[in-house]
Amino acid sequence: MPITAEGYVARQIAEHAYQNVHDLLRDAARQHPERPAFSCGPSSLSFAELERHSDAFARYLRHCAGLQAGERLALMLPNSLQYPIAAFGALKAGLVLVNTNPQYTAGELTHQLRDSGAVAILLLDRLLPLLRKVQGDSAVRQLLLTSVDDIEQPQYACDEPDATRFMQALRLGAEAPPLDAEPGLERLALLQYTGGTTGVSKGAMLTHHSLLANVIQTLELFMRPGLLDPATDVRIAPLPLYHIMAFATNCLSSVGMGLHTVVIRDGRNLDEIIGAMRRYPFSLLSGLNSLFVGLMNHPDFTSIDFSHLKWVTSGGGPLNLEVGRRWQALTGAPVLEGFGLTEASPVVCTNTRLTPYREGFVGAALVDTEVRILDEEGNPCAVDEPGELCLRGPQVMLGYWQRPEETAQVLDADGWLRTGDIALQDANGLLKIVDRKKDMILVSGFNVFPNEVEDAAMRHPGIRECLAIGVPDARKGEAVKLFVSLRDPALDAAAIIAHCREHLTGYKVPSQVEILDELPKSSVGKMLRRELRDRERQRSDAS
Repeated sequence: MPITAEGYVARQIAEHAYQNVHDLLRDAARQHPERPAFSCGPSSLSFAELERHSDAFARYLRHCAGLQAGERLALMLPNSLQYPIAAFGALKAGLVLVNTNPQYTAGELTHQLRDSGAVAILLLDRLLPLLRKVQGDSAVRQLLLTSVDDIEQPQYACDEPDATRFMQALRLGAEAPPLDAEPGLERLALLQYTGGTTGVSKGAMLTHHSLLANVIQTLELFMRPGLLDPATDVRIAPLPLYHIMAFATNCLSSVGMGLHTVVIRDGRNLDEIIGAMRRYPFSLLSGLNSLFVGLMNHPDFTSIDFSHLKWVTSGGGPLNLEVGRRWQALTGAPVLEGFGLTEASPVVCTNTRLTPYREGFVGAALVDTEVRILDEEGNPCAVDEPGELCLRGPQVMLGYWQRPEETAQVLDADGWLRTGDIALQDANGLLKIVDRKKDMILVSGFNVFPNEVEDAAMRHPGIRECLAIGVPDARKGEAVKLFVSLRDPALDAAAIIAHCREHLTGYKVPSQVEILDELPKSSVGKMLRRELRDRERQRSDAS
């Protein structure tokens, strides 16, 4: 059972005198200043260098740019060394980060800038034309520009009259008066926007306390004897830091551990990831299902030295069991799945090599985290009975930014968060995420969970990836349709259905199979059932 909400996390915060997320970096720089903190491309930063640069950026923001604590700064960056410098600097200065996807369209960017009220933005210089299209519809008045290779080839001069180059900001900040970290655990630290799969994208309000709590919870699990040695371990981190999972684990928790993290500029560039794997004796890798599939199909994958690899962490989307099995067979290292969501800063539970493990389960809830599995009437479910996962803990968000009605739908007065995920809990407290509540398929009155269909389909060696959705059916109400991409081009729909029939009861077997060259994915590689459902709906409306 987890410790109560006033337990472990509260004691750790008091012991370390945490008042700001930047304090994680403060401690790391004191304890191991020369240890590498982040590497990206050809460059690296030690913890001492990262603290010095982030301090300069904090000074610039407050003393030179005139920004005030509580104002919002959007970061529209791919993975780079500039990202942790800017993030820790802005947090030290008391600003609120707004993680912004650099692949946003003009409409998506307009919504996020307007909704957050961001007054400043740090972005790649090549994205400036996009920003100019929408800037007039936002409150943005301060622009900071950087280039992908700014660390290696710094630029200081800027032709834009209302903008400053990032490296010039660091130079000016280093000359500005000293600045203490802005205190206040309950201050807002981050507006992390949800993916918008169930409506308009909403900003989850995460405080310094909730982010620090989640780092502390994660460290309690992973900094146990026999698991990690931060002095020598190296983590390869392909997922984009603007995504909540990567931000919390690969940025904040890595600093809290004192771990060397190699961030990949473009996580979709498998050649870049393979190159980093060859360059560093890596012991950890974080990713998600589609990344593992892509890497295993890369022609150079089998030439990588996996002798140092302890385990791989999977999150940000469900892990297909067959993908995990293939990975371990090829590398000798397990894929340990975890679960989280933006509204929980984000980690709720995860497996380690020392905790009880059960295939297909995502581990037990983190310390100080309470979970309930509830049925449609709000009653507790029995052991191994699926229902909606609800949770409470110090990592849970304050609510959605300026959306009290939406907040009330998911967060009650006692702090319980309704996740919208269907889960079950076994007798040992381990959790299994069955599926998203909205993804469930109702076939002749029976519940069918797409993940179960996909796991069965992926047992066929000729299938590369797959997604299952429900489609209208006059007789059954809904039927299962399976979309696949293939490793074996000779495989056809009939053979796939026959294979599924060997592993699934009748009503769960796909009625239809559609073969695609590629399945739709988000910018972080998460497969998108929503796009397939929308496509099927449009086909149905047109017929």
